[in-house]
Amino acid sequence: MSIRLKFCGAARTVTGSCYLLQTEEAKVLIDCGMFQGSRTERELNWRNFPFDPASLDAMLLTHGHIDHIGLIPKLVKNGFSKKIHCTAATVDLCAVMLPDSGFIQESDAKNLNKRNRQRGLPEVEPIYTLEDAMNALEYFAPLEYETWIEPAKGIRARWWNAGHLLGSASIEVEVSQAGKPPTRILFSGDIGPDHKMLQPDPEAPTGFDYVICESTYGGKDRFERSEDKRRELMAAEVNAAAARKGALLIPSFAVERTQEVVTDLVWLMEKGKVPKTTIFIDSPLANKASAIFKKHAKELQNGDDLFRAFNSPLLKSTETVEESKAIALFSGFRIIIAASGMCDAGRIRHHLKNHLFQASTTVLLVGFQAAGSLGYILESGAEMVKIMGEEITVRATIRQFEDYSGHADGPELVQWLKERMPIGKTVFLTHGEEGPQVALQEAITGIIVKSDCVIRPQLDDVYDLGGEACAFLESESRPRIDPAQVARPDWNNDLTGLHLEIDQEISKAADAKSKAVLIRRLKRALAGEPPDNTRRRPPMSGTSRRSRGYDDN
Repeated sequence: MSIRLKFCGAARTVTGSCYLLQTEEAKVLIDCGMFQGSRTERELNWRNFPFDPASLDAMLLTHGHIDHIGLIPKLVKNGFSKKIHCTAATVDLCAVMLPDSGFIQESDAKNLNKRNRQRGLPEVEPIYTLEDAMNALEYFAPLEYETWIEPAKGIRARWWNAGHLLGSASIEVEVSQAGKPPTRILFSGDIGPDHKMLQPDPEAPTGFDYVICESTYGGKDRFERSEDKRRELMAAEVNAAAARKGALLIPSFAVERTQEVVTDLVWLMEKGKVPKTTIFIDSPLANKASAIFKKHAKELQNGDDLFRAFNSPLLKSTETVEESKAIALFSGFRIIIAASGMCDAGRIRHHLKNHLFQASTTVLLVGFQAAGSLGYILESGAEMVKIMGEEITVRATIRQFEDYSGHADGPELVQWLKERMPIGKTVFLTHGEEGPQVALQEAITGIIVKSDCVIRPQLDDVYDLGGEACAFLESESRPRIDPAQVARPDWNNDLTGLHLEIDQEISKAADAKSKAVLIRRLKRALAGEPPDNTRRRPPMSGTSRRSRGYDDN
């Protein structure tokens, strides 16, 4: 019996999680996430799915992060009409996250079309609309952890707490085979670290044929810190930002990361560890998500601390655009938390645009930054970026803080896999970039499985799991983009970086004549003409290697 598994996303990259499990009798999709990062990867969100949505029998969701759920409204828009199975908490989170995403898609398309009209370019359609997102919510079906369901003929599944996010799960799947034991598959979802603030340690059974395991932080040992140590380090970051007497900007994922950060910030202020100041939560989605976390507070570790923090007078939540803009009227030390966590969308872009050029500003990155995203570019040490068509000099202090990570690190992933043993056939490493995946592969080879039983699939690869060993189906593996283009800055990053470097060099030229010579030389190069060596070159100060390209237009 053929059991095909197609890797439609999160293949050698961290975003776009989506797996198609297919037998002769059923087609089941596991997750349907949005791609983030470089423009090349984000453009996959507009392209056709590598399968027919109308042919699917069911969808299984691991959890409610946008890189796992973000294309569900598009899937429904394109013909999917069956049940979407997930935990009750994931249903609650999707009920606020997907409409918010639909609103963002419409707003981004509207703003882009305004610029396109000015440039004489054709208009674009949003990936999906708010109405599409609302329609998709009708198909969600909540379930309990550790309870078997049969989502499609010959397939049954149950969910195990993954310790990553409210409602997050690893999904155990059994595929029936005539005259043989069922093939057992485990989709890890995103595995949470030990000692996560709001979540218990991850769980799952043992004895699988195949495990599809995330690898976000493969090879990285964060040396897990205690709650007291995490708060001590956060206090040091906040006090340093306060000493600069400017804004502390925290780009944060709206769901769980914002709630964790706010819980610690309020605790530190109440204990006198850091100066008291207003904490602006400038994210309507985060505000809605926080209400859901308060609703589920009794299910969470440290739920009482979270509940108390979100009733604190230190918080000021904004909803309207006018309220968001009014934050710019405040001066002195203040904290602004806004989505998105990778700085690719949402209100954080406006705050970065207004504050990055000020030396008094601190930007504290508290989450993973996908290659090519604005957060990644800032983390890499850019001295200038382009936001909403404007060039911004980066004078702000850029800091990273990893202690709120929702992902297990390398040793924790190895331990999680050990606890799933025996694994009879293959471990597929997904949801990770090249370096971390290779490191995790080396760490588990010979310990968890043999060296030829660890596979790092590429985008749109298809494997047959029905035989004694999995078989790569080359004729069915048709990548939508060059696999070498994922999880790295692309041509758009390079082009934007080049624009910034040209502007920098021209601005440094001594006078108008020198500027004209530089421009003429550039034009000659673009026209493929030989350089003009008959004139003396203007003085060059050297191109900044730290000008990095990011443009969200």
